Formats: sequence, structure tokens, C-alpha cells
Amino acid sequence: MSKLKAIIVIPARLASTRLPGKMLLAETGRPLIQHTVEAAARATLADQVVVGTEDPQIVAAVQSFGGKAILTGRHNTGTDRVAEVARHYPSATIIVNVQGDEPEISPDAIDLVIELLLKHSSVVMSTLAAPIREQWRLDDPACVKVVFDRAGRALWFSRSPIPYVRDRSRDWLQNEPPVFNQHIGLYAYRADFLQQIPSLPPSDLEQVESLEQLRVLTAGHTIQVGVVSAAHKGIDTQADYQAFVERFKE
Repeated sequence: MSKLKAIIVIPARLASTRLPGKMLLAETGRPLIQHTVEAAARATLADQVVVGTEDPQIVAAVQSFGGKAILTGRHNTGTDRVAEVARHYPSATIIVNVQGDEPEISPDAIDLVIELLLKHSSVVMSTLAAPIREQWRLDDPACVKVVFDRAGRALWFSRSPIPYVRDRSRDWLQNEPPVFNQHIGLYAYRADFLQQIPSLPPSDLEQVESLEQLRVLTAGHTIQVGVVSAAHKGIDTQADYQAFVERFKE
């Protein structure tokens, strides 16, 4: 453990289709990005938290509260941005990708994705899942589902309900262990593998589902999945943000 060098990279940008400028919303007295940085910093297994952004306004905001930020080039994906930032830390062996709009992310969840890579030496990437207990969530294409084998290795990710329910005489949603699991978009990568991802050819299946993690699976790599009790709440809409503000005031 003494040789561990893990960093958390938070890719952030001002452009957002559903909530423009959300990283700098500050009804709590702090910009949203600050909440996410502070939550991530509570993880015990990471040595550094750094924001990667193409927006000078976000760099200035992060620096104003004493955070670390790196101005990047423009990128099509958050993963590409994380890879650029990671190149500034050549001694890091594990890179964790935390989305900037997740101010309530659990530090334990971050530690878990790091622990998965420490435990499984042949695995290049790890992520998380949480049980799905509601039919509406199972049917929602915005809720990405994941299935994995008994060793926790991802078999597939999909926007469709997976696995398919053939026997509808049972309430599979309440099954123990859970049959359905929601994918949580928190990732840890081995640093060398992260640099390979942008050069992996996009697969047809990735493009059909619009799920970047399928590029890794279809290239033959293993993604280790850890299970947590519930998904943390991200901020996608104004209603999401107002609900977060109310929770923060409690």
C-alpha cells in the first residue's frame, strides 16, 4: 500500500444541454464544483484531487477555494480529458474519474473502485453498481444497467432492461441477491491503460448503445464491478440542483 499513487481527476465543463453553467452554480455559498472536489477529497486511498477543464472560469473558481485545476484542450469525452490530466502525474498508477456534477459522491465509493484494482491485479478498469428495485428505473434508458459474473466481472452494459425477464410470475425486482443493477458512472483505471483508451477503435455496439465503456469490453478487456447499496445523486437539471441545495441546508 505504501507504493500506491492514486489520483482523482474531475473532468468539468461549463457547457451543459440541460443545465448550462451548472459547475459554477453557487446557491449554497459554494460553486457546485467545490462541493464535488471536497467530497472526493474525503476518500482515503487517493493522494490528489485535480479538476481538468477547458474553461478558464472553472480553473479560476477551483483555484479560489484552494483546489487544483489544469486547463486542458478541447475533448469529445470526459475520459479523453482525464487522460490528458493524468499525463501531468506520471508517477500515478491508478486514476479515478469522478464526474464534476456529483457533489454527494461517497468517499467510500471512490475507495472501493481503487480497492478493486488493488485486489485484482489483472483488471485494467473498475466501476460500481447498485441494486434496482423500481420498475420505472429498470425501464428508463437513462438508467444504464449492468450484468456481471460471480467474480464481479462485467458481462454487459445496456440502456435496455438486462437481464430479460422471461418468467413474469415472480417479482424479480425484490430478489436477493439483486437480479437488476444500475451502473454508477464512477471509474478507476490503471494509468497505462487509461492512455490506451482514446486509441481503441469505437465498436458498433458502443455506438448503438451510446455507452463508452462498451469500447473496453468489446476490445476484450475486463471491467471489475463493485456493488454498493445505492447510487449517489448527480445534478442534471435545475430541479436536481434545487433538491441538492435543500438537502445541503438541512
